[in-house]
Parts: sequence; C-alpha cells; structure tokens
Amino acid sequence: MKKAAIGFFVVVTLALMAWGFYQAIYVAPNDAMQGEIFRIFYYHVPSASVAFLFFAVSLIGSIGFLASRRGNPDRAQAFDAWAVAGAEVGVVFCTVVLATGPLWARRAWGIWWTWDARLTTTLILWLIYVSYLLLRRFAAGPQMQTLAAVLGIFGALDVPIVYMSNRWWRTQHPAPVFGGAPGSGMDKSMVGAFLWNMLAWLCWGLLILALRYRVERKSQLIEAEEAQQALEA
Repeated sequence: MKKAAIGFFVVVTLALMAWGFYQAIYVAPNDAMQGEIFRIFYYHVPSASVAFLFFAVSLIGSIGFLASRRGNPDRAQAFDAWAVAGAEVGVVFCTVVLATGPLWARRAWGIWWTWDARLTTTLILWLIYVSYLLLRRFAAGPQMQTLAAVLGIFGALDVPIVYMSNRWWRTQHPAPVFGGAPGSGMDKSMVGAFLWNMLAWLCWGLLILALRYRVERKSQLIEAEEAQQALEA
C-alpha cells in the first residue's frame, strides 16, 4: 500500500511537471517588455520559494534536535535527519535560483551578475548551507550535529533578509511581483502557468525531501547498530 502511494505521487508529480512546462512554454504569453526570456520566471521564482521552504524545514529540524538531544535522543535523530534533508534539497533549489538568475539578468540587464542586495544575500545563503553540508560531510565527533544545528539556525536567519531585500533597499533586482507597490502583480494570462509550476516544483521537492529523509534515517539506524555491536564486542 505504501509503495503504491509513493508510486502514485511520483506519477502525479511527473504529470504536474510536464503540464507546468507546457503552461510556461506554450500557453503563457510573452512579457510585453522582456519577451521570451521572461519564461525563466516560471522556474526561477518557484525554485526560490521551494528553497526557502526547505531551509525552514532545516531550521525546524535543527531547533528540534537541540531541544530534544538530551531528553529524547531518538526523536533528536529524527529531527536531525529532517534538518540535513531540508538543507540538502534547499541547496539544490537555491543552486537553480543562482543558475537561472544570471541567464535572465544577461538578457534583461545586459550583465550576468551585480552585487546588489538580493543577489548578494542569496549567494550568502547558498554559501552558508553549503558550509553546513561540508561540516556534516567532513567533521567528526559527537558535537558535529550540534554545531551543524547551530549553523543551520544561523543560515535560516538570512532567508527573511533575502526575501525583504528588494523592499528594504534599492536594488537592480525587480520590485516584488506579489505584494509590492500599487500596480504590482501578474497579468491574469500568466498566473495559471506560474501556479502550476509552483505546485509542480513543490511536489518534486517534497518527493526528494522524503526520499532523502528516509535515506538519512536508515543511515542513522545502521550507525547506531554498529556502535552498539562495537560496545558489546
């Protein structure tokens, strides 16, 4: 039953991604100012939104680990698995943001990169979580998870800064499309394609997140069993 549910979710996710691609490339009209290049929006913005969501998952996992590591070690390990899974998947989507952004900027602004507030804070966010993953990969010892949790919490503090950067400061990056100044928003003919791609990439990210969590938990259980066997020997 569980395998059937997972298989169904995979099929639905792939169908949504195909439908989202069709909506973004063939249904949504060209932007009046930017033309075809604006279609990157349908991948750039959903990727950023999903990255923020999974960094929030990592934040909750990190806090949960720190709060329960002494009173309930098994629950703490589960929280830690969510923290690392959220960080890894978040980095993947943040990488997509940093890759699609310059492609869009080259056509829209005539430059690949500029050190404005939105781009710089996004790069810092990516670097913090890459550092988090490197710490988990190469550090050893009982304090590694604690240090990683602290770093994960610190990194999450940059998420609202990234989100608010083009509201707080004048940037090269466009003004907020949603919830910005009067007159902001999208034409109705574009909203459908945007929402379909938001849903598709969210489902794809959730699928990867769940698989990564499962792998991490199995790895934790194997390590705990090996440590127990070593003590008994």
